[in-house]
Amino acid sequence: MKQLWGNTKGLKPGQIRRLENLYRRRVPPHFLISAELARDIALLCHEFQRQIGLLIDRKGWVVHVIIGDHQSIVIPSLEDYRIDPGRLRGVRCVHTHLKNEALTQDDLTDLALLQLDSMAAITLTDQGFVNRIHWAHILPGMATQPPYQIREVLRPHQLDIDCLNLILALERELSAIRAAKEADASMERALLVSITTAARKKAKDSLAELAELCRTGGIEVVDTILQQRKSPDPRYLIGSGKLKEIAIGAMQLGVGLLIFDQELNPSQIRSITDQIEFKVIDRTQLILDIFAQRAQSREGKLQVELAQLKYMLPRLVTKNTAMSRLTGGIGGRGPGETKLEINRRRARDKINQLEKTLHQVQKQRHLQRSKRAQKGLPIISIIGYTNAGKSTLLNTLTHSQVVAESRLFATLDPSSRRLRFPRDVEVIITDTVGFIENLPNDLIVAFRATLEELESADLLLHIIDISNPRHPEQIRAVERILSDLGLNQIPQIRGLNKIDRLPPSFVDQCVKRWGGIALSARDQNTLMPLMQSLADIVEKIPRPVGSRDGDK
Repeated sequence: MKQLWGNTKGLKPGQIRRLENLYRRRVPPHFLISAELARDIALLCHEFQRQIGLLIDRKGWVVHVIIGDHQSIVIPSLEDYRIDPGRLRGVRCVHTHLKNEALTQDDLTDLALLQLDSMAAITLTDQGFVNRIHWAHILPGMATQPPYQIREVLRPHQLDIDCLNLILALERELSAIRAAKEADASMERALLVSITTAARKKAKDSLAELAELCRTGGIEVVDTILQQRKSPDPRYLIGSGKLKEIAIGAMQLGVGLLIFDQELNPSQIRSITDQIEFKVIDRTQLILDIFAQRAQSREGKLQVELAQLKYMLPRLVTKNTAMSRLTGGIGGRGPGETKLEINRRRARDKINQLEKTLHQVQKQRHLQRSKRAQKGLPIISIIGYTNAGKSTLLNTLTHSQVVAESRLFATLDPSSRRLRFPRDVEVIITDTVGFIENLPNDLIVAFRATLEELESADLLLHIIDISNPRHPEQIRAVERILSDLGLNQIPQIRGLNKIDRLPPSFVDQCVKRWGGIALSARDQNTLMPLMQSLADIVEKIPRPVGSRDGDK
């Protein structure tokens, strides 16, 4: 006999057997529920003073019997009835209401979120017989209305509603709408979610940056939601009611992806994805996904894979929709579906292998740095917040063709070029990966080999996009990361970039405030003061004995 679900406490053995016998019942395919089965669960409900619910599949078999309390039932996990895009769940819920009330908001929310075939509530007479049957189903294609339709109230003799054909017709309409959306959409659509326990401005700025990350990752942001709370919900981060509200809104907007601005721990991801049928990722996963897109060198790809595996390892307990961005996603990036299916031991083995490989890379880099040091060429490393204009400046200074795009993390692999100053002083100038607020720790660790380039720098050139309203916060974020890496003792000069977008008076204020050199990385004519300042500092750097200006 199949398991009973819910509140069986206090029921007698005979009552439990009567409930278990409901699993033997079958409903004709065209009926919402048979009049006899509706009568029987109504009488049980009246006798127990508890709601009774049935989940019925499309063949008419009762697949779950649920016992609630006098106010509600709790639908069990429906993992065995996973839905495909454009399809319904394959089961309908019919349950009783002790009070003479129609479908509640909880009923309708479960209908929408679980994508049930239909939801029905049976009300009782004073004697415990069937009074009315209230029912509703998903309503495809409604972007501004609730995603369900409440149908006419039924009497016990009106239950032949051509149920199966209605469900199949709804499913065909859902599939057609989804196919049309996929044909029109060039990017995956997402809803951004954040909570804040403090001032909303900082959270809004962080959401704006998250939206920019989405643009870099090829994701269309449909809407953003910010909830203010006294403290984060330990289970869902946001409140459970707000989560359901967001999920219904996402469904109405045709969104298939929720992105949280805060990092979700494994239990939160599991709890959220158990409640809603959407892909769920966080800021860290999005950054990992972008890095997976943009890494070009073998070293960069190794670093990204290491960071992804370290992030995935605690999440390998179960496989859920949260991991789909790292295992398929847009363009099939990430370690791949097969790596999700391996056990934790093999994942750790792979991590150890990658760490050993990257250790060899570190040795090679150390050797390269030693050779450069022997030649006596000073090293200038360009640092700064992502998308500040570092690669553009390198190109302009050295007349090179390093990839420079107006998007976050355009550069992952470091690029080094020689630069000769007008006073016949030659240096090596290096472009590095951009920093960002709350850069995932696993990424910092994985990119240690790249960031070690900064340790051998004689001078750090900190490029700042002063046209960005958040540039003060970005400056602090870069300096905080430098401090965490133990690099804040290296001499530093600030370049205040993108002055071509700003009025001169504002540029003057920034120069006074930050003590930097104003420039436009695209305009060679604005770079002479920077070149002179760099040359002045470089000439004072001690050179190895035996080196001379002519050594190349």
